[in-house]
Amino acid sequence: MSENAKTMTCAAYCLAQSFDISALAKLLSDSTLIRIIKGALLIEDDNSWIVVFSYGAIVQWNVSQEQHNRLRQLLLQHADNPLATVEEDNFTFAIDCATTRIIEDHIEIESSDPILLFSLSQAMAQSIKLASFETHAITTINNTRYLPKSLAESGDIKLSRRNIAKIRGQLFLTKSDIILNFDLLDTPDFFWEYPEYEAYYSIAAKYLEIVPRTEVLAKKLETIHELFEMLADEQKHRHSSILELIIIGLIAFEIAMTIIGKVV
Repeated sequence: MSENAKTMTCAAYCLAQSFDISALAKLLSDSTLIRIIKGALLIEDDNSWIVVFSYGAIVQWNVSQEQHNRLRQLLLQHADNPLATVEEDNFTFAIDCATTRIIEDHIEIESSDPILLFSLSQAMAQSIKLASFETHAITTINNTRYLPKSLAESGDIKLSRRNIAKIRGQLFLTKSDIILNFDLLDTPDFFWEYPEYEAYYSIAAKYLEIVPRTEVLAKKLETIHELFEMLADEQKHRHSSILELIIIGLIAFEIAMTIIGKVV
């Protein structure tokens, strides 16, 4: 790192399921230098840079607490499904270094080229969104961990059909929300147009272990799928049992009526 390079702070947040980028761009365009790049909003303001991604993530470079608070309030006004628990990742960084690399959460960057920062931000935003998916999947698995145990110990799940249906619905929502957004974890299309910047993205993506974490998340989704299937089988079994009881009852009633008819 250059002796004259100043250390600054950088942070990535996942605040919501998604942001309305078009509405945000209209609000900010009159007072701030902005660019819309592949559906993301790049905001430049006197040696600070902010990248807002449509999928609810934001990366801030050298942003003051006052700027952060003001922007966060604005973002939440144009957010879909704000998260109850905000995901956050913090770094330090320095510009005008010999090369671009990341060591122990410190990012050394060779220049203040906004597209270079945007490229690094792509991986950081993916990582924080992935963290949100990971938290959601783990919470869902932990909240339903008792179901297989109950089935193993007693042979059935001591829940009403309504409660089983609600849990199945929650499992389905978790799984579908992640799968529908799984493509966000691939290499962004941005680098088809700017291939010379992909190396910077790769540096951050490798450091943040996006590929192995995505593979682990896929396994967690398999666990959720298995729970979903188990509950579906339990519901089918209960439904079949009820139908069998109804049929047995009808047969018994018919036999009883036949016997009564003969006696009378």
